[in-house]
Amino acid sequence: MATRPLPCLTLEAAKIASAAAEEKARQLGIDFNIALVDSTLTLLHFTRMPTAKLTSIPIAIDKAFTAAGHRQPTSAYQSKNFLPGGPAYGIHNSNGGRFTLIGGGVPIEVDGVVVGAIGVSTGTPAQDAEVAGAGVEAVRRFVERKRGAKL
Repeated sequence: MATRPLPCLTLEAAKIASAAAEEKARQLGIDFNIALVDSTLTLLHFTRMPTAKLTSIPIAIDKAFTAAGHRQPTSAYQSKNFLPGGPAYGIHNSNGGRFTLIGGGVPIEVDGVVVGAIGVSTGTPAQDAEVAGAGVEAVRRFVERKRGAKL
């Protein structure tokens, strides 16, 4: 075969993830930028909460891009391998400078396949990851409901 199917996050699921991330942000009392990409690394949905840092807009998008493209959380790049002298130092300059090492980008999987990712920015990397995790969890619950599974 010359082609293969490529499962992608839907706009509906992206909006559900964004709403859950926004709710977590409100619980933390911080406004965030929230970006969702599909498995083609294309921006699918974006939310900028009112006081989210303007300079964090592209960071949130790039976190989602990195997490989907490498199929792992951006927090995985917070080791000495990526610091000066490490074997992967400089990877942050790849992909036109879009590859990010900052926590807060999390892939979204369905049946073990990455269908997209969420990237969150404005707080600390740990806060960004917490807000992103709420979005990922909301998609998991959405998929279970659609399949008729009990929570």
